[in-house]
Amino acid sequence: MSPASSLPGSFKARIGQRPIVLAPGIYDALTASLATDAGAEALYLSGAAVAYTRLGRPDIGLTSMTEMAETIALIRDRVATPLIVDADNGHGNALNMQRTMRIFERAGANALQIEDQSYPKRCGHLAEKRLISATEMAGKIKAAADARASDDTVIIARTDAIAVEGFNAAIDRACLYAQSGADMLFVEAPGSQDELGAIVKALAGTGLPLMANMVEGGRTPIKAAAELEAQGFRLVIFPGGIVRAIAHAAQAFYATLLRDGTTDAFRNAMFDFDELNEVIGTPEMLALGKRYEDNA
Repeated sequence: MSPASSLPGSFKARIGQRPIVLAPGIYDALTASLATDAGAEALYLSGAAVAYTRLGRPDIGLTSMTEMAETIALIRDRVATPLIVDADNGHGNALNMQRTMRIFERAGANALQIEDQSYPKRCGHLAEKRLISATEMAGKIKAAADARASDDTVIIARTDAIAVEGFNAAIDRACLYAQSGADMLFVEAPGSQDELGAIVKALAGTGLPLMANMVEGGRTPIKAAAELEAQGFRLVIFPGGIVRAIAHAAQAFYATLLRDGTTDAFRNAMFDFDELNEVIGTPEMLALGKRYEDNA
């Protein structure tokens, strides 16, 4: 297991402090270990990224709760880094939300992000989203809080209302969610720099830390972590960037291989056999196994 740069139990306290937490998006144990080795203080398990990689499909509610739970467990077996998990809309009603909380928490999640979309949900940067009522979402937040085993497990309440009901309605929903037991607020897909700033100003009275989502090519303008911190955000995720980077590289790799019948032209852009084994810790694991054999 790779060392965590922050103790999981301290994550709830950490998100209310400076500097801003930058959580790279991951989708499996390999990307979790690479992000941790690069110095990530926290990781974000993107539901979209899991759909893209495990299913080869878009983020339109196809990924199941059990598929996400299995992924969490595999990541937690590899790294101790605090893990924020995209729990979609709780995968159902308030009772489903409680089951999702219990299973994800046991699997190793330190924070669950839940949203107020109906079922099936879709990516927050896609059009034609549908919402449940604000009161139903408030009930889900309360249900999640009642179900968690540890008060250190963070509940991040997300609203997708900007694109459906407008900016003011999104703020009203976020304020209600704060009153319902959320630990952090996330207003999804603001369409401009001005809206990003207006979110911070409008929700300052809640006293809760705020999260921002940076999606390359999405509705929200891309800002660096330092810029978002200056505005007042305490957590920023770049959820799907790794999949876009890997998909781009993989497309070029396969085209090269099928064109040339060899990987020679791509060798400078990839690890060789020994290099990859070094990255994933093969020598250390073999040495550990040998130690147990010697002790036996």
